[in-house]
Amino acid sequence: MEVKKAISRRSALTGMGAVLATAAINPALANSLHTDHMNDSNGSEDPITKYPRPPFKEQSQPWPGLVSKMDPRPDHGEKSYKGSGRLKGRRALITGGDSGMGRAAAIAYAREGADVAINYFPTEEEDAKEVIQLIRAEGRKAVAIPGDLRDEAFCKSLVEQAVKALGGLDIVVNNAARQQTHASILDISTEEFDWTMKTNIYAPFWIIKAALPHLKAGSSIIGTSSVQAYAPTEDLYDYAQTKAATTNYIKSLAKQLAPKGIRVNGVAPGPVWTPLQVSGGATMEKLKEFGSQTPMARPGQPVELASIYVQLAANDASYATGQIYGASGGEGNP
Repeated sequence: MEVKKAISRRSALTGMGAVLATAAINPALANSLHTDHMNDSNGSEDPITKYPRPPFKEQSQPWPGLVSKMDPRPDHGEKSYKGSGRLKGRRALITGGDSGMGRAAAIAYAREGADVAINYFPTEEEDAKEVIQLIRAEGRKAVAIPGDLRDEAFCKSLVEQAVKALGGLDIVVNNAARQQTHASILDISTEEFDWTMKTNIYAPFWIIKAALPHLKAGSSIIGTSSVQAYAPTEDLYDYAQTKAATTNYIKSLAKQLAPKGIRVNGVAPGPVWTPLQVSGGATMEKLKEFGSQTPMARPGQPVELASIYVQLAANDASYATGQIYGASGGEGNP
């Protein structure tokens, strides 16, 4: 959404007169001012008005939700992300690669020259097909591996399939997560609590264990934490716990694997517009005003975190390990 301010003929002429007067006194300064103006109008984007802002329309989907049915549809960089070969020749496995930050990372990785395997829940096939097409459009190898991350045997198989299809593995992004809002701890059943823990904590544990024998020096492991790890809300009791645990496993594992030359880092998003919100991750009241509490007064879009996932996987970030990179519109930590 772009906010355009009309400029009257009088103000335009007044501004032009000021520039001409400056040029007469100091041509070098005038050139500098002209260049700055061009950069502002042609190169910079206002982050406040760049993407949709609340209020959003009421909408609900069965878990885990589909990008294709969201309104407005999230931006994962399908058209906007431009690569520059920073991950050329690399091989990545991304869980939750059909939507949200996982989808944004998959698109960015492919455009940076990597081959990519994505995992997703079987009911998300519609979204996953779009991602696979986008990866292949970049001339990169794309591998789709649907399955339930709550199953240890599948997590081991997931890594084996990715390694076989890609010819190895250099990057592991543990991004898939389950988030469901509950007003009270009394509303969370043991089955639901177990589902969240298995998806958000057990699965990365199983996947990393299976991947480590294939990871060589220079490889990267990236986890998706959340602002919920630092400033948890009252309605995400179980989810917030898993994100605090994610932050800590990243920091612990980074110390353990640093001597092997394997870096471990994390990304901590604030409110980002993904299917998590429309499939039970937020109440309808919070959904309508989603992101309004941030200083930018809007939610983030997945593409706005894509470059962070790229940076953490790229060779030029070789001294960054055990770090959590935030993107939350000015809210929370780190």
